[in-house]
Amino acid sequence: MMPLKTLIFMLLISPWMLCSAAKNEYMEARKPKKDIVTFPDYVVPEDSDTDPAAVPKADELPTCLLCVCLTGSVYCEEVSPEMSAVPPLPKETAYLYARFNQITKISSKDFADMDTLKRIDLTGNLISEIDDGAFSKLPNLEELTLAENRLTKIPMLPTQLILFNANFNRLKTRGVKANAFKKLSRLAYLYLGDNELEAIPQLPETLHIVHLHNNNITTMTDQTFCKGNSSHYIRSNMEEVRLDGNPLVLAKHPNSFICLRALPIGRYV
Repeated sequence: MMPLKTLIFMLLISPWMLCSAAKNEYMEARKPKKDIVTFPDYVVPEDSDTDPAAVPKADELPTCLLCVCLTGSVYCEEVSPEMSAVPPLPKETAYLYARFNQITKISSKDFADMDTLKRIDLTGNLISEIDDGAFSKLPNLEELTLAENRLTKIPMLPTQLILFNANFNRLKTRGVKANAFKKLSRLAYLYLGDNELEAIPQLPETLHIVHLHNNNITTMTDQTFCKGNSSHYIRSNMEEVRLDGNPLVLAKHPNSFICLRALPIGRYV
């Protein structure tokens, strides 16, 4: 039989235990139920580097992501992925450097409405074709460099041009119009070395430097640089002429340089 003291203790504590249990049930009932969120299984995509179609091409990227754009200047040099055409340029572009890429053709649309362009450098591309109107409608273009390409002829050039560089191409005399340079009233620097020219083109009076070395030039006249009928004429602007590396014997043309301040530079046999 349960002792009297124990019986009295159980009678006293039982109401407290019942109250505590009821309180816990009440609190649990008031707690908000949590929604169970399920997430779909995450699938790791295949490595896109192994899929050539997943690699964006140069003409699919914004110009200023593909190139470096500073205020008025765009640098697209040795672009990867390979650049095969002139990219769309910001309207304020004054200087374009797109050297050592895979550009094969210059279209008349490439520089349309680009009145701000002053310098274009396309050295070291694969350019073999240029539309006639590609550069002629650029009123502020002063320097055009097309060195180290595959040109066989010279396109129409803007009249305000100061420098034209087409060294290391495949230019032939039949690809150079008679007035290609004659009408360029500001042209001071002309570089046509390492080509396949058979004759010297007409040269404007404004020239300071002309390089025609390493061509196939075999002859010239007293009017090429000077005015053969005038012994008083001095070509004061001309500072430097290069004709070395041509099958041309300068000794056969003693009066061809009489108007110049200095004889052609270079090594002659």
